Amino acid sequence: METVESDRREKQIIGDSEIIDLLLIDVETNVEKRAGKESAACSRNVLRKQRHWERQLAAKKCKRKEEKQRKKLSREHNAESSTDDPRLSKRVWKAITKERLADAQSTGLKLCVDLSMTDRMSDKEISRLAGQLRRLYGSNKKATWPFHVFLTDLGEDSRLYRECIRMNDGFLNYMMDITEKGVLELFSPESVVYLTPDAEEALETVDPDKVYVLGGLVDESIQKKLSLSKASDLSVRTARLPIDEYMIKKDNVKNFHSKILAINQVFDILLTFFESGSWTKSLQAWFPAGKGYVISAGGSPPRSAVAKTQHQNQ
Repeated sequence: METVESDRREKQIIGDSEIIDLLLIDVETNVEKRAGKESAACSRNVLRKQRHWERQLAAKKCKRKEEKQRKKLSREHNAESSTDDPRLSKRVWKAITKERLADAQSTGLKLCVDLSMTDRMSDKEISRLAGQLRRLYGSNKKATWPFHVFLTDLGEDSRLYRECIRMNDGFLNYMMDITEKGVLELFSPESVVYLTPDAEEALETVDPDKVYVLGGLVDESIQKKLSLSKASDLSVRTARLPIDEYMIKKDNVKNFHSKILAINQVFDILLTFFESGSWTKSLQAWFPAGKGYVISAGGSPPRSAVAKTQHQNQ
């Protein structure tokens, strides 16, 4: 009797063991399947991230190439427009630069930076604007045909004035007109052309009898059609850079396209056009590659613009 009972228990133990083994096998199988699915999902994520990284790398490489080309064109333009003689000392060239700027203040093309809207800016934006004014003046100093620059609506008690003194060495000695007066206190409405990206009319040429005005704003603080609204309040003519006429959108990873430029960038484009008579050359040299635009094929400056500019430079 004990033997029968012992055999029965042994068979039960063996049966339970087989069941446990089967359960373990089933668990291991499920774990392997789950691991396989997770591995496949992980592989897909890795591939997706890799493809995204490769696209970003290609876009950065393309951007570096475009920026390199832009800088090359800028250097070529500076070399063509400059009459610098390496045999002359820095002291002599400083005197020549001072003389050119002095001549510009009596005969140069007039350009104003309207700083009446700085109360809309944060302290960070004010600092950026001060930096843009420094770069604008630096470009004007290097120019063969510098502009007569006015900084209007800039009071000595303003945040921007204090920031310009803090950030820009020698700001008080800049050879430009710094005044608290507004644009129309200095010039007649008929002579003013307010440059704004929202204008309908494209600027074809520059006229020595006109005064060109740039709105003193930075990217973050630009509200929709703010500079156009200011020009409308002044009842003056408006114009925009001929970006649509000479440039086209270029595909990029971020699908980003913008015509909003810093005031020193607009200034560099105008200065180069004034000296060369070519919008193609000016935009190619100074329009930032990161804005998502490139020169369109076959772009060429209007003959009237070239003739007008050449006549000015004679």
